[in-house]
Amino acid sequence: MNTQDIKQKFGIIGNNPLLERAVDIARQVAPTDLNVVINGESGTGKEVFPQIIHQNSARKHGSYIAVNCGAIPEGTIDSELFGHEKGAFTGATEARKGYFEVANGGTIFLDEVGELPLATQARLLRVLESGEYIRVGSSKTQKTDVRVVAATNINFYQALEKEKFRADLYYRLNTVPIYLPPLRERKDDIHLLFRKFANDFAAKYRMPVIRLSSDAEQVLVNYFWPGNIRQLKNIAEQISIIEKNREVNAETLLKYLPQYNSNNVPSLMRQDSYVNGSFENDREIIFKVLRDNRSEINELKKIVYDLVSSGKIEARNGGEGVKIINRNFSNIDDNLGNNGLTFHTPVVQNSGQQPQVIEVEETLSLQDKEIDMIKKALRKHKGKRKNAAKELGISERTLYRKINEYTIEE
Repeated sequence: MNTQDIKQKFGIIGNNPLLERAVDIARQVAPTDLNVVINGESGTGKEVFPQIIHQNSARKHGSYIAVNCGAIPEGTIDSELFGHEKGAFTGATEARKGYFEVANGGTIFLDEVGELPLATQARLLRVLESGEYIRVGSSKTQKTDVRVVAATNINFYQALEKEKFRADLYYRLNTVPIYLPPLRERKDDIHLLFRKFANDFAAKYRMPVIRLSSDAEQVLVNYFWPGNIRQLKNIAEQISIIEKNREVNAETLLKYLPQYNSNNVPSLMRQDSYVNGSFENDREIIFKVLRDNRSEINELKKIVYDLVSSGKIEARNGGEGVKIINRNFSNIDDNLGNNGLTFHTPVVQNSGQQPQVIEVEETLSLQDKEIDMIKKALRKHKGKRKNAAKELGISERTLYRKINEYTIEE
């Protein structure tokens, strides 16, 4: 079964490359017994992918059990997963099989696996390593043959740093990671999904299909969608039921989008993406680097202003940008060269008493700026990565990865 057949069978709508990649990985890993972790925000459709993996595996005739780890109280989670003996605790009037026993020979989907208590994580690690578990209230070891697919919307690296998730369990689970992009990264798919939901609800409630005007489509595509596909589906249903006019314009649509203006911003502006100095992804790190680099630019402006005020240089604003003329033919690069700017060969060659013209052009490479900030932080803290990472607002693990990625010499 190819990727398109799988999408059609499981009702997956969209042509985003990241989504296509996720489906393709699920298809390829299904025939194996490798453990899989599905990463993605809430509402991105993570629950569909364990079914893809199960139904395209050799275990498809076995049991498939989905467990929401975040919905089970901490006091009963071990009993639910591994079973218990009669009298193991108050209310245990008879022995009970756990999910790992029931799903023997099949697949178990652990949704929100990051919510598991540490004690339960230790039990789960034993199952993954040896297939062994012990019922609550028993001393007898039992065996199970279960394929585990897990899903989470937490940042595993933050959880590991805070010791809320076991590192050995993470590496055992995360044999094959699958990433599901949020809806805001699938802009071309948003209107396709909305039309699908609108048609479904029109058939369900026996009413005409709602249509969006061109300005409403723009609003739909540019919204941040914190609730992802689940939120989009709910809004399509609300509009289908409430609006009498089946042609929906932007003004009407905005009534159903909570806090549109505050949510329709880049991710670096959202406070929930910054927790204890750690960012969710590299793009936000770059944005932070650029913000921090603003002070460097301001410092450069001050240096140039002082040089112009003292008469040492003359700044001319021409059609191609600002050009600085060095009247004293001194090494002006020594004063300005460490502020993230590039100095080109003089436009006018220095001959006799002719002024030297230096064109100043700011580098636009995000990678160069990031490397520069990392080097400055390491120099400032004398190579101590922990302090440098704190200064940059990133984790030490992320800093170590970037040092290797950019081959930065400390």
